[in-house]
Amino acid sequence: MQIPDYYAKLGVARDASKDDIRKAYRRLARKFHPDVSKEADAAARMAEINEANEVLSDPEKRAVYDQVGHQAWAQGARSADDVRPPPGWGQGFGGRGAGADAGVGAGHAGPGFNGGDFGQDHSEFFEELFGRAARERARRSASQAGRGPESWRGEDQHAELAIDLEEAYRGSERTLRLEGMRIDAHGRAAPEVRTLDVKIPAGVAEGQLMRLAGQGHPGFGGGAAGDLFLKILIRPDPHHRVSGRDVHMRVAVTPWEAALGGEVTVRTPAGRISVTVPAGSVAGRKLRIRGKGIPGARPGDLLMELDIAVPSAVTADQKAAWEALAKAYPGFDPRPA
Repeated sequence: MQIPDYYAKLGVARDASKDDIRKAYRRLARKFHPDVSKEADAAARMAEINEANEVLSDPEKRAVYDQVGHQAWAQGARSADDVRPPPGWGQGFGGRGAGADAGVGAGHAGPGFNGGDFGQDHSEFFEELFGRAARERARRSASQAGRGPESWRGEDQHAELAIDLEEAYRGSERTLRLEGMRIDAHGRAAPEVRTLDVKIPAGVAEGQLMRLAGQGHPGFGGGAAGDLFLKILIRPDPHHRVSGRDVHMRVAVTPWEAALGGEVTVRTPAGRISVTVPAGSVAGRKLRIRGKGIPGARPGDLLMELDIAVPSAVTADQKAAWEALAKAYPGFDPRPA
């Protein structure tokens, strides 16, 4: 079974906003709706567009889809078409939680454009994760556990967890305070506050989802609890910029280190490392240190951009040194006409 690239089908980036997704869907629906399109494969394309919109416009379905995709890439897939889900995946989704309602839900692209006519023909992937197959697994699981027909799995919860770059490199432990609702034996909802100790593994990346099984909303009538999905956010750092698993930083070198080259020691999120500055380097030159970005099955790289730090001339000897340097380069002009 292949995992479809829903983002590519709508032509949006993976960090697209809900409004971006809505606009992309409406644009494509106007182009491929079979009532108006002359494309030979309009109906099939419209079904794909509806399915992609149904998942990406629903925060819970999108979070589950993104998690499946992230785990698949971590296993070494090079594209969405290379991915095969591991055996037994998605067994936790069903009941009243994420993806339980696999109805049309695609909405309208505008007057006369009702995407729902074609949304029921879902792909095998969608059906396995969100559709009847997922609900049937949940029903069988409840039956095997001896629960009655009035039991259902608790809803999944989604939250964001902001961490520092150092935590992404080395991991850490956090105590989270979770606020939510619980359902008592009589079906009444009541507020609930609880704490949860979470271990953040080394090598988590921006946007990655951590799934904590059974830590979502409690089930009802003996049903299993839902899961808690934590979306990792890396706090902005004035000295570093994160791009996926790559980390960008600026490094100051002296004029003579830039001109003559040599080894310099640099403090990085991966620790203090020795870096070779090539002779003749100029400000803005980028050096790539492979494997020193955020750790992982495929660790990122550390990309250093050189700044040249010019010392001031205060003493007589310092001024003389700069005057000698100027005399050594009589034809040098950094401002060519």
